Amino acid sequence: MGKTRTRGRAATYSRVVPGASGRVLVVDDNKVIRQLIKVNLELEGFEVVTAADGAECLDVVHHVRPDVVTLDVVMPRLDGFSAASRLRADPRTRHLPLAIVSACTQDEVRDGVEAGVDAFLAKPFEPAELVRLVRGLVERRGVAAGRGSV
Repeated sequence: MGKTRTRGRAATYSRVVPGASGRVLVVDDNKVIRQLIKVNLELEGFEVVTAADGAECLDVVHHVRPDVVTLDVVMPRLDGFSAASRLRADPRTRHLPLAIVSACTQDEVRDGVEAGVDAFLAKPFEPAELVRLVRGLVERRGVAAGRGSV
């Protein structure tokens, strides 16, 4: 059963998945893209929580305690690179794996690396690529050893 938490104009959606492979916070201002990513990850056993922009991501990240965050680049209120920089600046989320899922230019990839992003996936993407990327970041974080300090 889903639950909805309302924060300002946007809502964060979470579905508890028993025995989940890890928890992913999906941040994208496009509702269709959020749902596409959410469904593809849930089908592979991940628990998925969504946020509509970088500001909402920062509002919920400490409550959600994700293993990985995927970020779009262009979003209202706070873009993906700014959200990544703030996550990296916070000791509680400094080591949280971050992936940009966006149609990125080479300059944006450079900006993402400078902001501390770990991986990039270009839109449009194949669902299998998304799952492979997220699974790799979750495994690198070591979910099997227990949750970090997010």
